[in-house]
Amino acid sequence: MSTSTLETAPMKELDEWDDFVATRYKQGKTEEEFRNYKPDANPGVTEFYRLNHLHQTLDFVLQKKAQYGGLEKGEKSIWDQAEYLNTLVDDSDPDTDLTQIQHLFQTSEAIRKDGHPDWMVLTGFMHDLGKVLCLYGEPQWAVVGDTFPVGCAYSDQIVFPEFFVANPDSKVAEYQTEYGIYEPNCGLGKVHLSWGHDEYIYMVTRKYLPEPAHYMLRYHSFYPAHRGGAYQHLMNKHDKEMFQWVHKFNPYDLYSKGLEKPNLAEIMPYYQDLAAKFFPDKIAW
Repeated sequence: MSTSTLETAPMKELDEWDDFVATRYKQGKTEEEFRNYKPDANPGVTEFYRLNHLHQTLDFVLQKKAQYGGLEKGEKSIWDQAEYLNTLVDDSDPDTDLTQIQHLFQTSEAIRKDGHPDWMVLTGFMHDLGKVLCLYGEPQWAVVGDTFPVGCAYSDQIVFPEFFVANPDSKVAEYQTEYGIYEPNCGLGKVHLSWGHDEYIYMVTRKYLPEPAHYMLRYHSFYPAHRGGAYQHLMNKHDKEMFQWVHKFNPYDLYSKGLEKPNLAEIMPYYQDLAAKFFPDKIAW
């Protein structure tokens, strides 16, 4: 594998990160098990986190928000983008024959089976569509990964926190205080998290889905907060109330893989009607 490939795609596929977090946050783990990470256990994932923690600076995040915040990638339907995401394939993985769309439906179907509101079912389908960033040419470390605030001190609840020593922001004194550039309990809407598919899909869908869906989409990878309890000092009362929805969503995000393969012909009419209830035919990306 070339050096340039290692810099942009240290993992064989994005699903390696999904599998890693599902194992990391497995229910019933002891604190000792949670902390016990061997950097050589999965070299690709470890290298991914090294690059993520090296490159995700405040300047980088602001640049990406400016680049994608205008939603200038064209107007497409959510089905167009789902089919586009489906072109992100991994021929080297012999253990799965599921397409990207089927992975999305596994999450949404698990939510539907448990009787949650229709907007939450649709959110389950939408939550990983932001991974089209990979097809826009973004490196893996700018698409997936546990998200964390930039511009303030790093929490020890972030996986592999030792890798932050190489991040240029670690040398900026203002960014390494508890609050950094933020005010106490300023609210997460004023906090810049590391860039990835969460923020992008939130930007794309926020005009159409209810506020609980915003929190699910924007913060579903913010594991240091919703699983580790970190960064409470930056949240306001409303954030803490809305995080109940992130907590509800998280098990479906982590543990729906491995469920039965969805019958797309059978369920597509339901989802087409559901999407039409919340979205116009095409939206800006």
